[in-house]
Amino acid sequence: MTTTTGKAIPKRRWAIGVLLGIGILINYFDRINISVAGPQLTEAFKLSPAELGVLFSAFFWPYALLQVPAGMLLDRYGVTRIGRWGAFLWGLASAITAAASGFGGVFVARAMLGVAEAPAFPVGSKATGYWFPRKERALATAIFDAAAKFGPAVGVPLLGVVLLAIGWRWSFAVTGLVSLAYFVLFWAIYRDPQDDPKLSEAERTYIGAHHSSATREAEQPSSFLSLLGQRKVIGLTIGFGGYNYVFYMLLTWLPGYLSMALHLDLLHSFLYTGAPWIIATATDLFIGGWLVDALIRRGWDASRVRRTVLIGGTACGLGILGAAHPYSPLQAIAWISLSIGGLAAAAPVGWSLPSLIARRADVGKVGGIMNFSNQVSGIAAPIVTGILISRYHSFALAFAVPAVYLLIGIFMYLFVLGRIEVPQPAPRS
Repeated sequence: MTTTTGKAIPKRRWAIGVLLGIGILINYFDRINISVAGPQLTEAFKLSPAELGVLFSAFFWPYALLQVPAGMLLDRYGVTRIGRWGAFLWGLASAITAAASGFGGVFVARAMLGVAEAPAFPVGSKATGYWFPRKERALATAIFDAAAKFGPAVGVPLLGVVLLAIGWRWSFAVTGLVSLAYFVLFWAIYRDPQDDPKLSEAERTYIGAHHSSATREAEQPSSFLSLLGQRKVIGLTIGFGGYNYVFYMLLTWLPGYLSMALHLDLLHSFLYTGAPWIIATATDLFIGGWLVDALIRRGWDASRVRRTVLIGGTACGLGILGAAHPYSPLQAIAWISLSIGGLAAAAPVGWSLPSLIARRADVGKVGGIMNFSNQVSGIAAPIVTGILISRYHSFALAFAVPAVYLLIGIFMYLFVLGRIEVPQPAPRS
């Protein structure tokens, strides 16, 4: 990319994008630790599948409840301050899990992690809106969203090896230390564009930082209730919840599914778990990120491109039904890869929508509303899955539930969300 004078535009914004991606990567190391440790926790505390599902959900209760407040705090205090506090607290909470004893202790520690990580995705979404022009926003969003898939891809095998070698407590201690190291990195590097001394004037102009500063000062935020009533917010919120149900069902139960339904030993279940997440990382970056931006730069209608990827990727998510009655581990992994790969392609579009359908003063709140819906799905997915497994001793019905949710999501995208654009205010009478 060059300026009108022919000089290349510096790429400070991409360093920020990578920083946000590293944060989400470490974030997901913290989150997946509980699913990796699930079999050992079951043995240590004599847990049933339903009890394990409740333990898996402990993170999501406070995480969901704090999404809207986190968005409000983010709109008021900014990415820099909220991002720093969040990174520090989630490292501390993850380390505390290592010292927990019994079901109650682990549940409380995981709930603390949910409190600490509540601002993580709203921070990434809002920071991307600050640092990247619209034509680069899909790839920028894909960087931090793909990290959510790459985290399980590399984290499950790595943490599994640590767990098998030195125990589940040390696996939590390791992720806590890594998280605290990221807090130091974020503190040292991240600033909003208007406050970043390393941002050149050419790049500042290119990303529109001058304009966005003035706009933020002039805009008055919408009320929370008025945003809840907006058609586009409703369509996005309900539609994206289906994606998150599948995502967190697989994030928490995939190692257990491979072990319980397909009778793989723990080491092989950890290794097999990585394959769908590697595919999801690739589709996230290259379809949801690079391809979307490339087509928009070539003059394709931006709303149509984003809606096509959003709806098509969600439709691929229905592949989860194929894993309900697998004949082999490879067949199961193929169906699961189709499902999470398609959903991962749609995810960067979904995460970029708060900054595309809301005014700048409302992006944090809209992101919080969307992510609250996501985390309600995150609470339900492990609990419902655990209950259905306990009752029917099969994953078949547990995999049918998210398929229905995805169909509802496709309907919402088609008929409620509409064009991806900021709604025009109603004319004053």
